[in-house]
Amino acid sequence: MKMRLIIILTGLLTLASCSDELAGNRPYILTTATTGGAYYPIGVAIATITKSQLGPDGIALSAISSAGSLENIKLLRDNQAQFALLQGPFAAWGWNGEGPISRPQTGLRSVAAVWLNVEHFVITNDLVETGTIRDLDNLNGERFVLGARNSGAEQTGRYILESLGINYEEKMSLAWMGYGGAANAIQDGNVVGMNVPAGAPVSAITQAFAQMGDELTLLNFTEQDLIDINRRYDLWDWYEFPADTYPNQSEPVRSIASPNVLASRSDVPEEVVYHITKTIWENLSALQEIHAATRDMQLQRAVRGLGAPLHPGAIRYYRERGLEIPERLIMPGEDRPAGIDDL
Repeated sequence: MKMRLIIILTGLLTLASCSDELAGNRPYILTTATTGGAYYPIGVAIATITKSQLGPDGIALSAISSAGSLENIKLLRDNQAQFALLQGPFAAWGWNGEGPISRPQTGLRSVAAVWLNVEHFVITNDLVETGTIRDLDNLNGERFVLGARNSGAEQTGRYILESLGINYEEKMSLAWMGYGGAANAIQDGNVVGMNVPAGAPVSAITQAFAQMGDELTLLNFTEQDLIDINRRYDLWDWYEFPADTYPNQSEPVRSIASPNVLASRSDVPEEVVYHITKTIWENLSALQEIHAATRDMQLQRAVRGLGAPLHPGAIRYYRERGLEIPERLIMPGEDRPAGIDDL
């Protein structure tokens, strides 16, 4: 009996040792969004590039699909993922515990502002007076697609319209569908407009304008609109669609965009985040060859429009590259002089 107990205990200790070893070798998880959008393929590309460059040093990243930004906040919180792609407003909401996120996520950190999420508000020409976002006030019970229910598009669309004082709940009959469904619905005459925040050009907008571009308007934003939208969070900046970005779009359109954000947990080691940040930016051309949405990524914009503080590993890399980092993005005790580890 005594010998049997020793054997069992020895086996348990061996299993525990193996589990610890496997846990140590397990890759970090990057959570993205559904497989049909840009998040998942770009996340896979980031993970693949990271693994190829840093795998020999023991740093591996593996991308998974998810329902999107809101679920990604939860996955980070529960340590089911250590990195995440988030729409810019969700990073701000997560850090502050606002919008659809009830409590501040104090362990949330930004790594980089990556490609831009461009606002596409489209309506039929019969509702257009000024050609700006304020024309949404002209709706009188017509069906408008704010996004799929509980999606990032819905949440950011609500935030923008509320910031502008547009009473969308009263003015619109809200329809819930994804980008492709919205494009089909507007062509079929079932809705009069749609909200599509995404990296430009967006296939759903291209499809709709190719079929009925002379009957649709992609709405502009004014200086005052941008001021009002950025009043709580300074996330959005100007984005101009040159003429012919979309079929039958003969004039430039001035919209706004906020960055998508690569985020992490605060407890990911500084060295890991530093090397992942460095690898992404120093292999940007490879990433841009994989997905067109990343072509507007620029190192100079890596710290713009961030709603949560930077991870110390990211701060270290950006200091080395000479970027000016706003004080609001630096947590006390999480800054260091550039090159301190290289002395």
